Amino acid sequence: MSQSIDIPKVDDFLEELLAIQQTGSKRIAVLGSRHVPITHQQLIELLSYALVLGSNNIITSGATGTNLAVVRGAMRADPNLVTVILPQSLERQPRESRKELEKVIHVVESPKNDQLSLAEASSICNQEIVSRCQQLICFAFHDSHTLLKTCQDAEEQRKVVTLFYFD
Repeated sequence: MSQSIDIPKVDDFLEELLAIQQTGSKRIAVLGSRHVPITHQQLIELLSYALVLGSNNIITSGATGTNLAVVRGAMRADPNLVTVILPQSLERQPRESRKELEKVIHVVESPKNDQLSLAEASSICNQEIVSRCQQLICFAFHDSHTLLKTCQDAEEQRKVVTLFYFD
């Protein structure tokens, strides 16, 4: 009985190397867990601030925790380089998120997903975010199923994926 071994192709490595070395602005998605300590949020905010100062376009969602930290940092650097894609309509977002999101210039709402569970809507939203980016940075726990699936999907689409675990 023969077993098939999945060996990455040289082309895959070269493509990823080129993407990492690309200079100039990129469309970078930054996603992560809602349940993040404040010190981690501050680091994420600083990271998104620095990414935007480097002329990168940031794409994220509007949830509390990681995504809201991304929005705060990116907005401080340049509000024109921030896009927030919501899993549902703005009215369905938590109150603390809405206050920050009302300041964002580029917000994409998804009212058609208001009847879905948040998990279902978030999964669809994350797919949309990944389709618009060149690179994904994700902050997750080992049991963050929706986020880990998003990273897997992004890798399958040959996006550069950087995954940080909180635990």
